[in-house]
Amino acid sequence: MGKVSSEFTFQRTGRTVRNRTVLAALTNKQSHEDGSLSNDERHWLTLRSKGGFGIVTTAAANVTETGRGWDGELGVWSDLHLPGLTQLAEELTKHGALSLVQLFHGGMRAPLRLTGVQPVSASENTEPGMDGVVSKELSSAEIESIIDDFSQAAKRCEQAGFCGVELHGAHSYLISQFLGPVTNRRTDEWGGTLESRATFLKRIIEAVRSSTSEEFIVGVRLSPTIRDLGISLEESLQVAEWCSQWGLDFLHISCWDIYQNKQSIEGREQTQTKWFSERLAGRIPIITTGKIWTNEDVGFAMKEGADFVGVGLAGIAHPDWPMQLMNSTDPSKPPFSIDHLQRSGLSPVFIEYMMRWKGFVADE
Repeated sequence: MGKVSSEFTFQRTGRTVRNRTVLAALTNKQSHEDGSLSNDERHWLTLRSKGGFGIVTTAAANVTETGRGWDGELGVWSDLHLPGLTQLAEELTKHGALSLVQLFHGGMRAPLRLTGVQPVSASENTEPGMDGVVSKELSSAEIESIIDDFSQAAKRCEQAGFCGVELHGAHSYLISQFLGPVTNRRTDEWGGTLESRATFLKRIIEAVRSSTSEEFIVGVRLSPTIRDLGISLEESLQVAEWCSQWGLDFLHISCWDIYQNKQSIEGREQTQTKWFSERLAGRIPIITTGKIWTNEDVGFAMKEGADFVGVGLAGIAHPDWPMQLMNSTDPSKPPFSIDHLQRSGLSPVFIEYMMRWKGFVADE
Protein backbone atom coordinates (compact mmCIF):
# COMPACT_ATOMS: atom_id res chain seq x y z
CA MET A 1 0.00 0.00 0.00
CA GLY A 2 3.07 2.23 -0.24
CA LYS A 3 3.52 5.19 2.06
CA VAL A 4 0.64 4.42 4.43
CA SER A 5 2.24 1.10 5.39
CA SER A 6 5.64 2.60 6.13
CA GLU A 7 7.05 3.40 9.56
CA PHE A 8 7.42 6.97 10.80
CA THR A 9 9.76 8.29 13.49
CA PHE A 10 8.82 11.45 15.38
CA GLN A 11 11.98 13.50 15.18
CA ARG A 12 11.99 15.18 18.59
CA THR A 13 11.01 12.15 20.67
CA GLY A 14 12.62 9.39 18.61
CA ARG A 15 9.46 7.30 18.90
CA THR A 16 8.59 5.18 15.87
CA VAL A 17 5.06 4.26 14.77
CA ARG A 18 4.56 1.10 12.70
CA ASN A 19 2.43 2.67 9.94
CA ARG A 20 0.59 5.87 9.01
CA THR A 21 -2.94 4.90 10.12
CA VAL A 22 -4.62 6.69 13.03
CA LEU A 23 -7.72 5.86 15.01
CA ALA A 24 -9.02 9.36 15.70
CA ALA A 25 -10.52 10.28 19.06
CA LEU A 26 -14.13 9.08 19.00
CA THR A 27 -16.96 9.78 21.40
CA ASN A 28 -18.28 6.40 22.52
CA LYS A 29 -19.98 7.12 25.89
CA GLN A 30 -18.59 3.93 27.47
CA SER A 31 -16.74 5.42 30.45
CA HIS A 32 -18.15 5.25 33.97
CA GLU A 33 -20.00 8.17 35.57
CA ASP A 34 -16.89 9.17 37.54
CA GLY A 35 -14.78 9.30 34.36
CA SER A 36 -12.96 6.05 35.00
CA LEU A 37 -12.36 3.72 32.08
CA SER A 38 -14.77 0.80 31.63
CA ASN A 39 -13.85 -2.69 30.50
CA ASP A 40 -16.01 -2.12 27.41
CA GLU A 41 -14.04 0.97 26.39
CA ARG A 42 -10.70 -0.71 27.02
CA HIS A 43 -11.81 -3.72 24.96
CA TRP A 44 -12.90 -1.71 21.93
CA LEU A 45 -9.71 0.37 21.85
CA THR A 46 -7.48 -2.67 22.37
CA LEU A 47 -9.11 -4.39 19.38
CA ARG A 48 -7.95 -1.46 17.20
CA SER A 49 -4.35 -1.94 18.37
CA LYS A 50 -4.65 -5.66 17.59
CA GLY A 51 -6.15 -4.66 14.22
CA GLY A 52 -2.99 -2.88 13.13
CA PHE A 53 -3.58 0.84 13.69
CA GLY A 54 -0.32 2.75 13.95
CA ILE A 55 -1.75 5.27 16.41
CA VAL A 56 -4.74 4.66 18.68
CA THR A 57 -6.26 7.75 20.31
CA THR A 58 -8.67 7.62 23.22
CA ALA A 59 -11.94 9.51 23.18
CA ALA A 60 -11.77 13.11 24.38
CA ALA A 61 -10.79 13.02 28.06
CA ASN A 62 -11.77 15.94 30.26
CA VAL A 63 -8.93 17.56 32.22
CA THR A 64 -11.25 19.05 34.85
CA GLU A 65 -14.29 17.52 36.48
CA THR A 66 -16.37 20.54 35.42
CA GLY A 67 -15.10 20.51 31.82
CA ARG A 68 -17.16 17.45 30.95
CA GLY A 69 -19.04 17.64 27.66
CA TRP A 70 -21.28 14.55 27.61
CA ASP A 71 -22.38 11.41 29.41
CA GLY A 72 -19.93 8.51 29.50
CA GLU A 73 -16.88 10.74 28.95
CA LEU A 74 -13.39 9.58 29.89
CA GLY A 75 -11.68 11.54 32.66
CA VAL A 76 -8.01 12.32 33.30
CA TRP A 77 -8.54 14.90 36.04
CA SER A 78 -7.85 12.63 39.02
CA ASP A 79 -5.34 10.01 40.13
CA LEU A 80 -8.40 7.82 40.67
CA HIS A 81 -8.39 7.37 36.88
CA LEU A 82 -4.83 6.00 36.82
CA PRO A 83 -5.58 2.25 37.25
CA GLY A 84 -7.82 2.11 34.18
CA LEU A 85 -5.57 4.37 32.12
CA THR A 86 -2.53 2.27 33.02
CA GLN A 87 -4.25 -0.95 32.01
CA LEU A 88 -5.32 0.56 28.69
CA ALA A 89 -1.85 1.93 27.92
CA GLU A 90 -0.33 -1.48 28.62
CA GLU A 91 -2.79 -3.21 26.30
CA LEU A 92 -2.35 -0.74 23.44
CA THR A 93 1.44 -0.93 23.67
CA LYS A 94 1.42 -4.72 23.97
CA HIS A 95 -0.35 -5.03 20.62
CA GLY A 96 1.90 -2.55 18.81
CA ALA A 97 0.05 0.77 18.63
CA LEU A 98 1.45 4.12 19.65
CA SER A 99 -1.02 5.31 22.30
CA LEU A 100 -2.39 8.84 22.68
CA VAL A 101 -4.92 10.43 25.03
CA GLN A 102 -6.91 13.36 23.67
CA LEU A 103 -7.03 16.12 26.32
CA PHE A 104 -10.21 18.17 26.35
CA HIS A 105 -12.19 20.89 28.11
CA GLY A 106 -15.71 21.62 26.88
CA GLY A 107 -15.73 25.29 27.87
CA MET A 108 -19.13 26.73 26.98
CA ARG A 109 -20.04 23.24 25.72
CA ALA A 110 -19.75 21.65 29.17
CA PRO A 111 -23.46 21.70 30.03
CA LEU A 112 -24.79 22.73 33.42
CA ARG A 113 -26.97 19.60 33.58
CA LEU A 114 -23.83 17.43 33.64
CA THR A 115 -21.41 19.50 35.70
CA GLY A 116 -23.72 21.31 38.07
CA VAL A 117 -21.86 24.57 37.46
CA GLN A 118 -22.14 27.44 35.01
CA PRO A 119 -20.07 26.68 31.88
CA VAL A 120 -16.98 28.82 31.28
CA SER A 121 -15.37 30.28 28.18
CA ALA A 122 -13.07 33.02 26.91
CA SER A 123 -16.04 35.43 27.06
CA GLU A 124 -19.73 35.28 27.92
CA ASN A 125 -21.20 33.05 25.22
CA THR A 126 -24.21 30.96 24.45
CA GLU A 127 -25.15 28.67 21.58
CA PRO A 128 -28.01 26.41 20.49
CA GLY A 129 -28.20 23.42 22.79
CA MET A 130 -26.99 25.27 25.90
CA ASP A 131 -30.59 25.63 27.12
CA GLY A 132 -30.13 29.39 27.36
CA VAL A 133 -27.25 29.14 29.85
CA VAL A 134 -24.63 31.83 29.28
CA SER A 135 -21.00 30.90 29.86
CA LYS A 136 -18.98 32.76 32.47
CA GLU A 137 -15.93 34.72 31.27
CA LEU A 138 -12.85 33.16 32.83
CA SER A 139 -10.61 35.33 34.98
CA SER A 140 -6.86 35.30 34.32
CA ALA A 141 -6.36 33.23 37.48
CA GLU A 142 -8.96 30.69 36.32
CA ILE A 143 -7.27 30.48 32.91
CA GLU A 144 -3.94 29.77 34.60
CA SER A 145 -5.63 27.06 36.66
CA ILE A 146 -7.04 25.34 33.55
CA ILE A 147 -3.62 25.49 31.88
CA ASP A 148 -2.26 23.69 34.93
CA ASP A 149 -5.09 21.15 34.66
CA PHE A 150 -3.97 20.30 31.10
CA SER A 151 -0.38 20.02 32.34
CA GLN A 152 -1.26 17.72 35.24
CA ALA A 153 -3.49 15.58 33.01
CA ALA A 154 -0.63 15.09 30.53
CA LYS A 155 1.71 14.19 33.37
CA ARG A 156 -0.86 11.65 34.59
CA CYS A 157 -1.12 10.15 31.08
CA GLU A 158 2.64 9.69 30.90
CA GLN A 159 2.63 8.13 34.36
CA ALA A 160 -0.01 5.67 33.11
CA GLY A 161 2.27 4.65 30.24
CA PHE A 162 0.80 6.48 27.25
CA CYS A 163 3.15 7.61 24.47
CA GLY A 164 1.66 11.08 24.22
CA VAL A 165 -1.35 13.38 24.13
CA GLU A 166 -3.38 15.25 21.55
CA LEU A 167 -4.73 18.65 22.65
CA HIS A 168 -8.31 19.07 21.41
CA GLY A 169 -8.26 22.50 19.78
CA ALA A 170 -11.03 21.69 17.29
CA HIS A 171 -14.82 21.37 17.10
CA SER A 172 -15.78 24.48 19.11
CA TYR A 173 -14.47 23.33 22.49
CA LEU A 174 -12.53 25.55 24.92
CA ILE A 175 -9.22 25.94 23.07
CA SER A 176 -11.01 26.86 19.84
CA GLN A 177 -13.31 29.20 21.80
CA PHE A 178 -10.17 31.15 22.72
CA LEU A 179 -8.94 31.08 19.10
CA GLY A 180 -12.21 32.37 17.63
CA PRO A 181 -12.86 36.15 17.55
CA VAL A 182 -16.63 35.63 17.91
CA THR A 183 -16.30 33.68 21.17
CA ASN A 184 -13.18 35.48 22.43
CA ARG A 185 -13.95 39.18 22.72
CA ARG A 186 -11.45 39.87 25.49
CA THR A 187 -9.25 42.96 25.52
CA ASP A 188 -6.55 41.64 27.88
CA GLU A 189 -3.51 39.42 27.16
CA TRP A 190 -5.80 36.49 26.27
CA GLY A 191 -7.78 38.21 23.50
CA GLY A 192 -7.77 40.75 20.70
CA THR A 193 -5.23 39.92 18.02
CA LEU A 194 -4.85 36.38 16.73
CA GLU A 195 -1.51 36.13 18.53
CA SER A 196 -3.22 37.02 21.82
CA ARG A 197 -6.14 34.66 21.16
CA ALA A 198 -3.58 31.87 20.55
CA THR A 199 -1.82 32.56 23.86
CA PHE A 200 -4.05 30.06 25.71
CA LEU A 201 -3.02 27.25 23.34
CA LYS A 202 0.63 28.30 23.43
CA ARG A 203 0.71 28.31 27.22
CA ILE A 204 -0.96 24.87 27.38
CA ILE A 205 1.69 23.47 25.02
CA GLU A 206 4.49 24.99 27.12
CA ALA A 207 2.98 23.66 30.35
CA VAL A 208 2.44 20.15 28.97
CA ARG A 209 5.96 20.01 27.57
CA SER A 210 7.45 21.17 30.87
CA SER A 211 5.57 18.56 32.91
CA THR A 212 6.43 15.58 30.68
CA SER A 213 9.61 13.96 29.39
CA GLU A 214 11.35 14.59 26.07
CA GLU A 215 10.08 11.19 24.85
CA PHE A 216 6.44 12.17 25.36
CA ILE A 217 4.61 13.11 22.13
CA VAL A 218 2.48 16.27 22.15
CA GLY A 219 0.22 17.26 19.24
CA VAL A 220 -2.87 19.34 18.61
CA ARG A 221 -6.09 18.87 16.65
CA LEU A 222 -7.44 21.96 14.88
CA SER A 223 -10.49 22.69 12.75
CA PRO A 224 -9.45 24.58 9.59
CA THR A 225 -12.61 26.70 9.84
CA ILE A 226 -15.37 27.17 12.41
CA ARG A 227 -17.84 29.72 11.10
CA ASP A 228 -19.80 30.15 14.34
CA LEU A 229 -16.60 31.00 16.21
CA GLY A 230 -15.22 33.22 13.44
CA ILE A 231 -12.25 30.94 12.76
CA SER A 232 -11.04 31.31 9.16
CA LEU A 233 -8.68 29.15 7.14
CA GLU A 234 -6.15 31.98 6.93
CA GLU A 235 -6.00 32.30 10.72
CA SER A 236 -5.84 28.53 11.22
CA LEU A 237 -2.90 28.34 8.83
CA GLN A 238 -1.10 30.98 10.90
CA VAL A 239 -1.83 29.10 14.13
CA ALA A 240 -0.55 25.91 12.50
CA GLU A 241 2.66 27.67 11.55
CA TRP A 242 3.11 28.84 15.14
CA CYS A 243 2.44 25.28 16.34
CA SER A 244 5.35 24.07 14.22
CA GLN A 245 7.52 26.55 16.15
CA TRP A 246 6.14 25.78 19.63
CA GLY A 247 7.64 22.30 19.90
CA LEU A 248 4.66 20.20 18.86
CA ASP A 249 5.19 16.78 17.32
CA PHE A 250 2.17 16.68 14.99
CA LEU A 251 -0.79 18.67 13.73
CA HIS A 252 -4.14 16.93 13.26
CA ILE A 253 -6.53 18.78 10.94
CA SER A 254 -10.20 17.90 11.16
CA CYS A 255 -11.49 18.33 7.60
CA TRP A 256 -14.86 16.49 7.82
CA ASP A 257 -14.48 15.68 4.09
CA ILE A 258 -11.04 15.56 2.49
CA TYR A 259 -12.56 15.85 -1.00
CA GLN A 260 -15.34 18.43 -0.68
CA ASN A 261 -13.95 20.99 1.75
CA LYS A 262 -12.01 22.98 -0.84
CA GLN A 263 -11.33 26.63 -0.10
CA SER A 264 -10.01 29.62 -1.97
CA ILE A 265 -7.33 32.06 -0.88
CA GLU A 266 -6.43 34.88 -3.26
CA GLY A 267 -8.12 33.09 -6.14
CA ARG A 268 -6.50 29.69 -5.57
CA GLU A 269 -8.80 26.81 -4.62
CA GLN A 270 -7.52 23.58 -3.11
CA THR A 271 -8.29 21.11 -0.33
CA GLN A 272 -7.74 22.02 3.28
CA THR A 273 -5.14 19.25 3.55
CA LYS A 274 -3.23 20.76 0.64
CA TRP A 275 -3.33 24.25 2.16
CA PHE A 276 -1.81 23.02 5.41
CA SER A 277 0.80 20.77 3.83
CA GLU A 278 1.84 23.56 1.47
CA ARG A 279 2.06 26.15 4.26
CA LEU A 280 3.94 23.91 6.70
CA ALA A 281 6.29 22.45 4.07
CA GLY A 282 7.22 19.39 6.09
CA ARG A 283 8.10 21.29 9.29
CA ILE A 284 5.57 19.26 11.29
CA PRO A 285 3.83 15.95 10.47
CA ILE A 286 0.17 16.27 9.44
CA ILE A 287 -2.70 13.91 10.26
CA THR A 288 -5.77 14.51 8.11
CA THR A 289 -9.28 13.17 8.68
CA GLY A 290 -12.61 13.44 6.91
CA LYS A 291 -14.58 10.65 5.19
CA ILE A 292 -11.53 8.48 4.59
CA TRP A 293 -12.60 4.88 3.99
CA THR A 294 -11.02 3.18 0.97
CA ASN A 295 -7.56 2.67 -0.50
CA GLU A 296 -8.40 5.41 -3.00
CA ASP A 297 -9.26 7.82 -0.19
CA VAL A 298 -5.99 7.08 1.57
CA GLY A 299 -4.02 7.60 -1.62
CA PHE A 300 -5.74 10.93 -2.23
CA ALA A 301 -5.05 12.17 1.30
CA MET A 302 -1.38 11.24 1.00
CA LYS A 303 -1.15 12.90 -2.40
CA GLU A 304 -2.54 16.11 -0.88
CA GLY A 305 0.33 16.11 1.59
CA ALA A 306 -0.83 14.18 4.66
CA ASP A 307 1.76 12.18 6.58
CA PHE A 308 -0.91 10.17 8.42
CA VAL A 309 -4.55 9.28 7.67
CA GLY A 310 -7.06 9.26 10.51
CA VAL A 311 -10.45 7.60 10.52
CA GLY A 312 -13.55 7.65 12.68
CA LEU A 313 -16.48 5.69 11.26
CA ALA A 314 -14.26 3.28 9.32
CA GLY A 315 -12.37 2.49 12.51
CA ILE A 316 -15.59 1.94 14.45
CA ALA A 317 -16.84 -0.55 11.86
CA HIS A 318 -13.52 -2.28 11.19
CA PRO A 319 -11.04 -2.93 14.01
CA ASP A 320 -8.67 -4.28 11.35
CA TRP A 321 -9.10 -1.38 8.91
CA PRO A 322 -5.31 -0.99 8.47
CA MET A 323 -4.85 -4.69 7.74
CA GLN A 324 -7.56 -4.56 5.11
CA LEU A 325 -5.77 -1.63 3.47
CA MET A 326 -2.45 -3.48 3.50
CA ASN A 327 -4.18 -6.40 1.80
CA SER A 328 -5.53 -4.01 -0.87
CA THR A 329 -9.08 -4.66 0.29
CA ASP A 330 -11.66 -1.89 0.43
CA PRO A 331 -13.49 -2.19 3.77
CA SER A 332 -17.27 -2.56 3.56
CA LYS A 333 -19.42 0.52 4.13
CA PRO A 334 -22.61 1.16 6.17
CA PRO A 335 -25.13 0.08 7.13
CA PHE A 336 -23.77 -2.50 9.60
CA SER A 337 -25.75 -5.07 11.52
CA ILE A 338 -25.80 -4.99 15.30
CA ASP A 339 -24.09 -8.38 15.23
CA HIS A 340 -21.25 -6.97 13.11
CA LEU A 341 -20.79 -4.04 15.52
CA GLN A 342 -20.82 -6.33 18.54
CA ARG A 343 -18.10 -8.44 16.92
CA SER A 344 -16.21 -5.21 16.29
CA GLY A 345 -16.11 -4.55 20.02
CA LEU A 346 -18.95 -2.06 20.48
CA SER A 347 -20.98 -2.32 23.67
CA PRO A 348 -24.78 -1.83 23.71
CA VAL A 349 -24.24 1.77 24.89
CA PHE A 350 -21.92 2.51 21.98
CA ILE A 351 -24.22 0.84 19.46
CA GLU A 352 -27.15 2.89 20.75
CA TYR A 353 -25.08 6.05 20.31
CA MET A 354 -24.16 5.06 16.74
CA MET A 355 -27.85 4.70 15.91
CA ARG A 356 -27.94 8.51 15.95
CA TRP A 357 -25.68 8.49 12.85
CA LYS A 358 -28.12 8.16 9.98
CA GLY A 359 -27.63 4.96 8.00
CA PHE A 360 -24.72 3.57 10.04
CA VAL A 361 -26.61 0.86 11.95
CA ALA A 362 -28.85 -1.41 9.88
CA ASP A 363 -32.58 -1.18 10.61
CA GLU A 364 -33.37 -4.59 12.05
